[in-house]
Amino acid sequence: MSRWGILLLILSGLLRAGADDLQQLDLAVGGVARMALVYVPASAKTNPAPVVFVFHGHGGGARQAAAGFAMEKQWPEAIVVYPQGLDTPGQLTDPGGDRPGWQALMGDEGDRDLKFFDAISARLKQDYKIDATRIYCTGHSNGGAFTYLLWLARPEVFAAVAPSAAAARFAGRLKPKPVMFCGGEDDPLVKPAWQESTMKIVRRNNDCSLTGKPWDKQCTIYPSAKGTPVVTFFYPGGHELNPSSPALIAKFFKEHPGESSK
Repeated sequence: MSRWGILLLILSGLLRAGADDLQQLDLAVGGVARMALVYVPASAKTNPAPVVFVFHGHGGGARQAAAGFAMEKQWPEAIVVYPQGLDTPGQLTDPGGDRPGWQALMGDEGDRDLKFFDAISARLKQDYKIDATRIYCTGHSNGGAFTYLLWLARPEVFAAVAPSAAAARFAGRLKPKPVMFCGGEDDPLVKPAWQESTMKIVRRNNDCSLTGKPWDKQCTIYPSAKGTPVVTFFYPGGHELNPSSPALIAKFFKEHPGESSK
């Protein structure tokens, strides 16, 4: 066999190994079949593990989110969940609901996605040791919008959140919590002005300082008197997920272990 053939076999094996790290979780929620891809470290059977939920954008999927975020590579000790959405009308695109996404507001779609989240959480607690003080949520675009909605609807669950390329009309109702915002400076879909407006409201709610300071490359942190800082990561680019975002989000989550762990 040629060197190229051997190389292809090796690469194929690596890709299969990466895919094999994710197991499929199937649930019935309200009589509807739902699915998520889950990475579970071996230690989760014996030691309390952090949990990171990662939500795909509208028209995307669990496998796409897993490929883009690969959060288990950034935090191998954490359980990582990539839920799969159902066909849903989009707020900015796909008004007919021909592609998968997430409910926009509480009460939409019979709260099917909030119930899905609750069902996943219950199953994880049943099957593994979960550190309830270290549960986190992130997502891109429509997945970022659903991160905001989960923050609003289940504020007691999360130690910190990190929406990407998203904004929230209900920002004034969000309970103070450590949060990292990621967004492209030239996003043509979720306008930077909308994202900045959300961030300003959250910084005020979180009692953050008016001026920020460097936190990481291209990132600014706004310290909070309530212990709920805000980090912003604005980067050159549009609506796409920035390749640096997953590592930065993982770093941010690790810095905020939850009140009971401090």
